[in-house]
Amino acid sequence: MEASSVLFYLLLILIPLLPSAASNSCPVSHCGQFFTNVRFPFRLIDTQPQRCGFPGFDLRCISPRLVLINLPSSGEFGVRAIDYRSQRMQIYDPSNCFPARLLNFDLSGSPFAASYFQNYTLLSCPNDASLARYTRVSCLSNSSFLTIATASMSFVALMTSNQTGCQITGNLRMPVAEPPDQNELSSNVEEDITLTWSKPDCEICEAEYVSCGYANSTTQSTKCFFNGGIPKGSQVFRIIAFAMAIPAMAASLAIACFMCTKDRRNELISNRRRTVFNAPTMVFPDAVVTPPNVIGLDQATIESYTKVVLGESKRLPGHDDGVCPICLSEYHVKETVRCIPECRHCFHSECIDEWLKMNGSCPICRNSPSPVHVAES
Repeated sequence: MEASSVLFYLLLILIPLLPSAASNSCPVSHCGQFFTNVRFPFRLIDTQPQRCGFPGFDLRCISPRLVLINLPSSGEFGVRAIDYRSQRMQIYDPSNCFPARLLNFDLSGSPFAASYFQNYTLLSCPNDASLARYTRVSCLSNSSFLTIATASMSFVALMTSNQTGCQITGNLRMPVAEPPDQNELSSNVEEDITLTWSKPDCEICEAEYVSCGYANSTTQSTKCFFNGGIPKGSQVFRIIAFAMAIPAMAASLAIACFMCTKDRRNELISNRRRTVFNAPTMVFPDAVVTPPNVIGLDQATIESYTKVVLGESKRLPGHDDGVCPICLSEYHVKETVRCIPECRHCFHSECIDEWLKMNGSCPICRNSPSPVHVAES
């Protein structure tokens, strides 16, 4: 059997074991180093194509620290954080006066909602020492008057009827995460608020560590794509598959090299015999060239890739996945990770070092990385 035939049959066996390459072809984008994981249903305008985002989820990258989203009936707000798994978004007012924006806050026309709403009355009172124990709204207060946000209507009646000088200046409806408390005397209404979304529903995809996107170009239905992670439920199978695939590939290459060498040796012997019978001359033995071994990257190349120790935030310098794609273990504080520069995929340092010694490509995207050259001082 020829070496090419051996490789062909081995590939037929090994290809089904490799991770699926299906993809929605929408790469993760970023805005500066503080907002590095913008993906479906969100998209960055002018950076990602329109098919990579859901209507109402468009973001604008104003600066490395400022990402804005437009709520049609309320205007633009800054995005502090996005939790794709629980489908929550934390927003704030870039002008640092959320209470003023909440006076006319309206989520109609947007895909977002709030778990609960708390109604507050704004009281403007003289800046008196007796009111110091109440939480003031700093951006609506000054040296003469302070503003208090209260949910208690009895407190409002008391403060406006007892010669305190307090006046009602407005009412606001604030999204909150817990059921409203109608007896709050004063509250901090300048904090960020959290909004949720139910459509598109990508929670299953996020739980499986795979990406979410449009199922087709004609409808807004979505599906999961296996292009970024290992699906939950098939993790054990993929570990076994990789454990089988690597030695099987090495064995197939060894068999192919052996058969090629054997065929070459037989051909040389046959040619030498024909030469001896047809032209009796001195024949020197031919040297058999041994093919080089196929190995991964050298240690110097591996060490040239970014290597960091995770801090309290456990933020990765590349894609911010929660687990190492090789050992499938979650990252922990003070663990060392290494990232491949071209594709920005990160792994536990000990996991990727061993992998690159045996295979010179990224285990996720299969791109062959190049060394990072550092100038000598």
